[in-house]
This record gives sequence, structure tokens and C-alpha cells, in this order.
Amino acid sequence: MTPGQVGIYLCGLTVQSPPHIGHLRSAVNYDVLRRWLLRTSYEVTFVRNITDVDDKILDKANGQGRPFWAIAYANRLVLDEHYRYLNVLPPTYEPLATAHIPEMHELIVELIERGRAYPAAGGNGDVYFSVPSYPEYGALSGQDPEDMRPPTDGGEPDKHDYRDFALWKGVKSDEPADASWPSPWGRGRPGWHIECSAMARRYLGAEFDIHGGGLDLTFPHHENEIAQSRSAGLPFARFWVHHALLNLGEAKMSKSLGNVIDLPAVVAMGIRPVELRYYLGTPHYRSRIDYSDDALREAAVAYRRIEGFVRRAAEVVGPGRPKDVPPAFTAAMNDDVNTSAALAVVHDTIREGNSALAGGDEAAIRGALTAVRAMLGVLGLDPLDAFWAGVDDKGDLKPVVDALVKLALEQRAQARARKDWAAADTVRDQLKNAGIQVEDTPAGPRWTVGEQH
Repeated sequence: MTPGQVGIYLCGLTVQSPPHIGHLRSAVNYDVLRRWLLRTSYEVTFVRNITDVDDKILDKANGQGRPFWAIAYANRLVLDEHYRYLNVLPPTYEPLATAHIPEMHELIVELIERGRAYPAAGGNGDVYFSVPSYPEYGALSGQDPEDMRPPTDGGEPDKHDYRDFALWKGVKSDEPADASWPSPWGRGRPGWHIECSAMARRYLGAEFDIHGGGLDLTFPHHENEIAQSRSAGLPFARFWVHHALLNLGEAKMSKSLGNVIDLPAVVAMGIRPVELRYYLGTPHYRSRIDYSDDALREAAVAYRRIEGFVRRAAEVVGPGRPKDVPPAFTAAMNDDVNTSAALAVVHDTIREGNSALAGGDEAAIRGALTAVRAMLGVLGLDPLDAFWAGVDDKGDLKPVVDALVKLALEQRAQARARKDWAAADTVRDQLKNAGIQVEDTPAGPRWTVGEQH
């Protein structure tokens, strides 16, 4: 990248299912990082990939009798929708793994030519990276390759070393027929790790600034990315940023564990997306979040206090124009994007603003309001931002309002389908409390704002 530019590659989701709020934490954390870089006059190229073919997606395709790509596409639409609800800026590029097979082939060929990878001797189409060929393996995660134990079931006999990992997977008879592509080694599909190395090079070049992802990706995914990229002569990422996980109980929130909470469930609780963003984005990105309903509701109340000051102040002096952020906020954000410390500056400024409101000092009110709005803008939380204000530049209701109500109605429909009448009534009552009236009609539920006629 050239001076003044920052290249960021974020490992996106494998879209085998709709996202949960643990996935959304990743989106919010890196959105705040990106907004801060933009605020400090950097030009940011932000790449967030989508893995749209892998073992889990293929298993679901077989189990549901649906094309693998249809499952991936449907889940990707939901993911994009949820990102929009949380005011996450769209990426500069959002590449699909299945759209970059040639780039993966090119990288694999380079690794084979350098003696760092090899096709399986059995001719089954598999290609493996040779872990012993890369002496620095384990440096990122602190893993010692000598401590890695061989699998008890004998592993994969075609590997030269049990630690080697797949770059290309030969076609399997029990996988969907359309989930494979021709390659120099026979039909097959990419291994997980090669995807990100190939796509990062395609969009950011041989070397870029920041590679991000969840803490759980450090090993083996990111370790393998480094090994294969640098073995191909690519400097790859200068800095690595790993966010901590969102846990439910003692385990990370995970579809495979069945312990997930998604955005529709949060909306059904009466929590607005802006309040969920506040909950996910204000702890330091390296701090683990232990989810609870009470903690989420407390965060919502805290955000409403911030919102209350902004709206009261704007009624007195007008919305103003957000300008400079306080030096203490800058120091916090420059200290490893310390959003927790940055938020403390927001609250301190609001206390000063409330004192100014009590004393009628309009100049001080205006100064506090513009500073608070500038800081909240970096965090993606400014309640007077047109996105959260609910109107576009024509004064019309934003489509997000309709989409949020649609989410709640889908939750209600699911409850009715399973004959959970209490849950269905709860959703309807929560909508009513928010000023949304729902009428069941032969054509489906119809909603209006305000009194029902």
C-alpha cells in the first residue's frame, strides 16, 4: 500500500447458517477500527471474504437436498442484512471463495514448484502443504510443532507428515456433484486456508497492513495462512488483530454447540440494533464478552442516556456539525483502539454537557454536543446520524424500519408455526409498545405505525 493508505483483510464468515451476535461482534469491532482510520485521514481498503463452500455447507446440502450454493447464498443475504442493521460500513471488496479458484490454483502451483507443497501420491486429487518445510511454523500462535501429537486413528496416509494441511481436496463420492472444480490435480475444491491467502493477494497485493479475525482463528487458520503465503515469497500481513469471543455460559457462542442468540431474538427482546451495537462495540476488542440478557439490557439503558443528552442538547442549540474529538478520546483510540477508555471520555463530556444544560450555557452545550457526536460517529453510534435517525435525505422512513419489523414478524410467524402462542403474543405486544400495530389478514400480517384503523 502507498503512504496514507491502509489495507485490511478480515476473515469473514463461512455461511453455512445465518449469523449470530457473536459473528456480529467481529463486524462491529473492525468497523470501529476502520472508522477511526478514516477519521485520522487514512484511505482504507477493507476486504472481508465469504467462505461459501466447505465441509459444513456440503453436509447441510446433502441433509437438506438443496444445492450447496443456494444455502450459502441465502445465509449471505441474511448476513448482509444484519450488517446493515448495525450500521456496519460495506467492505471495499467482499470476495467469495468460489469466485477465486484460479487465484488459489496459481498459489498452489507456486508452492509445489518451491518444494513447499505436494500432490498426494495416491492420485486422489489432494494437495498438501509441507509444514516441516517452513521452520517458523507456530510463531504467531506460540505453538511448538514438536508438541503436536499425531491423530490416534492414523490420520491421512497420503500425508508426508501428520501436521501437513490440505491446500486442495480431491472430489469425494459422497459430496454434491456441483461442489468441485477442475484443477491440475483433478476435480476438487479448495482447502480453507488457501482461500484467504489467495484472495488477500488478489485485492491487497503481496504485502498489506492488517489481518484480522477472531481469537479462535489464530491457530490453525492464521498460522497456516502465514506458512503458505510466506513460503510462496509473499511478505503478507504486517500486523495481526484478533478480537476476543462472545461467550454464552462457559463456551463461545457457536452454531455447532447450539448456544446462539441472533439479531431477530435480540429485536424481539425490545433491544434496538443501535443498542446491540453499543453492547458489542464498547468493550475493548480483546476483552471477552460473557453474554447475559441483563447485561444487554443494561447496555441499552446506558445508550439511551447518551441518546437522551444528544437529543436534549440538539433541541436547545440545534444538531450542530460534529468536528474534532477531544485529545483524551484520540489517545484512547490510538492505544490499541481502546473503545472502553474512549467511551469514558464520551461520558465525561456528557456530564459537562448536562451541567451546561442545567445552567443554560448554550456555547458550552454546543461544544459538548458536537464533541459527543464526533466521538459517537467514530463508534458508529451517533443517534442523529441519518441512519439511526430513521429518515433519509428526503425525509422518508428508511427501509431499515420495515426490515426490522419484518424480522420481528418472522419471529412471530415461527412461534405460531410451532404453536407457541405465548411467544407469538409477546412479539406482537412488544411491537405494539414500540408503536407498531399488527393486523392479521388473509394475505398475511400487516403493520402500521400508530393507531390501527
